[in-house]
Amino acid sequence: MNKKKYKNVLVVLGGTSGERAVSLESGKACIKALRKKGYKVTTFDPMTKNFNLIDTKKIDVIFNALHGKDGEDGVAQSYFEYLKIPYTHSGVISSYNAMNKIISKKIFINNKILTPKFFSIRGIDNKREYIKRLINNKRYDYPIVIKPISEGSSLGVEVCKNFKKLLKSAQKLFKKYDELIFEEYIGGQEVQVAVINGKSLGAIELIPKRLFYDYKAKYTIKAKTEHVMPARLSKKNYNKLLKIAEKTHKILDCRGVTRSDFKFYGGKFYLLEINTQPGMTSLSLVPEIANYVGLNFENLVEKILLDASINR
Repeated sequence: MNKKKYKNVLVVLGGTSGERAVSLESGKACIKALRKKGYKVTTFDPMTKNFNLIDTKKIDVIFNALHGKDGEDGVAQSYFEYLKIPYTHSGVISSYNAMNKIISKKIFINNKILTPKFFSIRGIDNKREYIKRLINNKRYDYPIVIKPISEGSSLGVEVCKNFKKLLKSAQKLFKKYDELIFEEYIGGQEVQVAVINGKSLGAIELIPKRLFYDYKAKYTIKAKTEHVMPARLSKKNYNKLLKIAEKTHKILDCRGVTRSDFKFYGGKFYLLEINTQPGMTSLSLVPEIANYVGLNFENLVEKILLDASINR
């Protein structure tokens, strides 16, 4: 779309999810970039105001910098559609499907995209023997990963090396979440791909000092996660990975920018999840990948902005 249509930008940031701090950092970085590009920017934090208070007459476009619950699961997107204001990133259904790990994994499987084996349990089924029987019946080896079905930034993710740890983690998580995914742990290389407007930008490899790329590894310098760009893969495998990420973006009908998280093990790529609102902080991966291929942060943010629309 023509840049002239987008003079007044509302950056929505913060929110009420467990990823509020990350959203605030992402939002601040995007605000700075948009102002450098000459846009008039105002902000809106759903924690302090209701979406109904957005003044539609003073806004041309919404830049969605929310993360987590209500920000990237279709809720905020539903409000934006109701307000009939063009907005960035994926639409209502795409956001909901990508955020819900059970739905997204079923979509991956139906489209022949390899993903770790899993099963889910609701809180009412939280019984020791029931969980143990399920694990034995499905022949899962330890470690086993437990995660909430709809969280981002690895919040609530536990890697369990034995049944005692698994049961303790499950009991703790069921106090906060209604349903959990139990997933086979895949070792190997951790690689992530940025896709914008349907095209892969590149793939980065992560070497966390921690057991896996958890919240602290993502957002704290002290975690000392090593970033290798481009990912150490053969040219054939690198290109194959980019194609899988593009396919994932397409089958979920995503818009704007996404980041797909993979493990490469035994010569195979396993898709863990796709993120429709990837982080835009100083430690975030999408800006790092974009910068490597010659797309600086200001131009990346503007590229995301100019894809905005309604009826996404």
